[in-house]
Amino acid sequence: MLQKTDSPVPSLLFFGGPYGNLQALTALRAIAEDLGLPPSSIVCTGDTVAYCAQPYETVEEIRRWGVQVVAGNVELQLANDAGDCGCNFIKGSACDQLSEQWYAFANSRITGEQRAWMRLLPTTLTLQIGGRKIGVVHGSQANVSEFLFRSSPWEKKRPNFDNLKCDIIVGGHCGIPFIEPCGDKLWVNAGVIGMPANDGARRGWYLLVRESENDLQFSLHSFDYDSEQAARLMDEVNLPCEYASTLRTGIWRHMDILPMEERAFQGVPLSFSPVLFPKLGSANAYFFEEGKTH
Repeated sequence: MLQKTDSPVPSLLFFGGPYGNLQALTALRAIAEDLGLPPSSIVCTGDTVAYCAQPYETVEEIRRWGVQVVAGNVELQLANDAGDCGCNFIKGSACDQLSEQWYAFANSRITGEQRAWMRLLPTTLTLQIGGRKIGVVHGSQANVSEFLFRSSPWEKKRPNFDNLKCDIIVGGHCGIPFIEPCGDKLWVNAGVIGMPANDGARRGWYLLVRESENDLQFSLHSFDYDSEQAARLMDEVNLPCEYASTLRTGIWRHMDILPMEERAFQGVPLSFSPVLFPKLGSANAYFFEEGKTH
């Protein structure tokens, strides 16, 4: 499906991992509306549902908002009535065991209509802006559950550019935002909004892409919201206290999925400078094209 959006100065907003955290999603929507961004200029990199207490309400808010959504592993699993989240956690790890609890809760709250919506979600999106092609994935193009961090080798990242025939990748899934140039390519993780980034701050993250005369500007931004309410709602429905604790402290209780480099930065507040990527042409429109691998 091809969609076109016109704007005198195109801007895009990407975000990941609402995770059933309605408080974070509501706050981000207010930010997007203050920026004057229409839903057609906004992309969610998946996992609308996961750890938090309002999976049904969060999915409904996403659908009402009308933003573009790439299917995450949780959407794919729920859509197919699977028995687990498909997160690619290490078997038997703390995250793997805790996922049995939150996934069962989410699975019990999601409706048949919402599952049907999830079945229609693309697993990739591509778009053209400023003469450059951006590919959007959840984990990776070949594996929706693949964890790719800033420290992950480019040998794992490069096939995504080749397979999607793009210059830039925007991903999700790993839960920690980053921007990483490599030669003439750029990998960006937009971060997630539903859980903190393990840096000791109770905040969510999103990505803005703005087009100037000669460049595309990629900038990561954080925002505050009522994380205590989100945590309190988790307590009330007896969801794993480890994740409610993360909402309150900004620190992950378990780091099973993290490479050593990312583990070393636990509790260190994240900050980012904008990254400029040269345009190849002028354009005042951008185009989304959906892809499916399931």
